[in-house]
Amino acid sequence: MDDNHLIQQARQGDGGAVRELYQRHAGRVYAVVKRLAGHDDALAEDWAQEAWVRAIRALPTFRGDSRFTTWLHRIAVNSALHGRRSRQRKAGREAPMLDDSFSVRPAAEHTVLRMKLDRAMERLPEGMRKVLVLHDVEGYTHEEIGQMLGVNPGTCKSQLFKARARMRRLLSPQPAEDAADEPAEKEMACSI
Repeated sequence: MDDNHLIQQARQGDGGAVRELYQRHAGRVYAVVKRLAGHDDALAEDWAQEAWVRAIRALPTFRGDSRFTTWLHRIAVNSALHGRRSRQRKAGREAPMLDDSFSVRPAAEHTVLRMKLDRAMERLPEGMRKVLVLHDVEGYTHEEIGQMLGVNPGTCKSQLFKARARMRRLLSPQPAEDAADEPAEKEMACSI
């Protein structure tokens, strides 16, 4: 049975069709959110579950203008990005609870690099970050990304070029005040 037939059955309340769609596509949804969650498996599971809840609720609105997998991927990316923003807001409100006597062992070089990459990714405007992750990490083409984000492929190429250049600047050794004074790049105008 193809996805379109399963979608029609799921819209009519067939739990077996919903289960079949889940079994077919759960691995891909998890892989997408896992890349955005980093090393936190529990967080990736939460975001994947949230993506499925959103997808099932929105299933009646799926028009079939794009492939089901593209539509589902877009929901998964949005769920993960929403979860990340929520965590960042929450982390910004929480004060560290460590006393002065707490000591930390020096981090391994790869951990430091990972932290630098994470910080640099967080400083990218959301549109650039989405295109960078979807193209360079997930391996989507500019045409597929454009379809997912609702922009033309040329915009995706431009955003990817700017994102890579910005990452190079953010990761290069520079004095702290230079990084703070860096001009803000124009963010891609897409609301996903």
